[in-house]
Amino acid sequence: MTEGQPHSVRNTAVLRETLVRLAPGTALRDGLERIKRGHTGGLIVLGSGPEVTEICDGGIEFDVPFGATLLRELSKMDGAVVLSDDGSRIHRANVQLVPSPTFPTSETGTRHRAAERTALQTGVPVVSVSASMNIVTVFAGGVRHVIEEPGMLMTRARQALATIEQYRSRLDKANQRLFVAEMNSYAAVEDVLHVLQRELMLQRAARDMDDQIIELGTEARQLRIQLTELRGTIDEDIEMLVCDYLVADGVPEKEHVDAAIAALMTLPDSELLNTAALARPLGLPATEENLMQAVTPRGYRALNRVPRVQKFLIDHIVAAFGDLNTILSASTEDFAQAENVSPLWGRHIYEGLRRLN
Repeated sequence: MTEGQPHSVRNTAVLRETLVRLAPGTALRDGLERIKRGHTGGLIVLGSGPEVTEICDGGIEFDVPFGATLLRELSKMDGAVVLSDDGSRIHRANVQLVPSPTFPTSETGTRHRAAERTALQTGVPVVSVSASMNIVTVFAGGVRHVIEEPGMLMTRARQALATIEQYRSRLDKANQRLFVAEMNSYAAVEDVLHVLQRELMLQRAARDMDDQIIELGTEARQLRIQLTELRGTIDEDIEMLVCDYLVADGVPEKEHVDAAIAALMTLPDSELLNTAALARPLGLPATEENLMQAVTPRGYRALNRVPRVQKFLIDHIVAAFGDLNTILSASTEDFAQAENVSPLWGRHIYEGLRRLN
């Protein structure tokens, strides 16, 4: 992650990276499961840099290859186990962690309080296994996350997949209605916002399921394939819709498109049903009485349906013709006169658009 990214984004990335390391099928997850079965509890620090060394007191120092069984045996001692940054080696065991008490924590157990404060002070992920509750808790990126059982996660993931299938079905129908309206010059603001709403709902549901798939690790291969198919090219689809309908003179500038998409991404889930909230980033009319106002697309979505036509070429065609109606009435020779469009591409685009009608 780069320094320019928001703090919340970096935190989410740290947690996701940690969950990948703890997913079923990994050696570390095997070690945690062994600790749970032994009901002894454990405290594992997933890094051994100087910031961790500074708060370590006592314990045993060594440098041995990581092993799930060894992690289980070392966790029988009261102290923490410190792993290398990549998790391939165990550096210390039976260590007392002494983080600063100035870091706030809402945890009540000694092990969990030490885990949260250590993670906050060092920035290194820490895993705590409760001996009494037999629960695995991860503290990473300022976030507390409880690791659920794979069976429960799988049930929730399948339910989420069923919801995504419904979203995809509804989006496909709304998308086709809008496309027919675009090709026949009767698209309205309401049609555009309806498709945008469905696209954002599908995108968010798919991203939420990404997190569940990460936690399922090797047990989610089939789910991952199904999700990829259902997601399709949703990010590109949203970009094409914004390029088509963002209020601007001519071809919209990339920074304006990116800003509109960013504004849509930050909308609360509750606002996805609010047409005014969806319309505002695009500059479209946001009042109920204007929902039936006619709108003309620039042609991005239609041209994107023609195989192998890349975005930069679509930009040149839109710049040359202005909107979809003019593009649809253009001849092969007209296309070939646009910047960077050869006669061969002109014919390909012309025939591709004819097949869409």
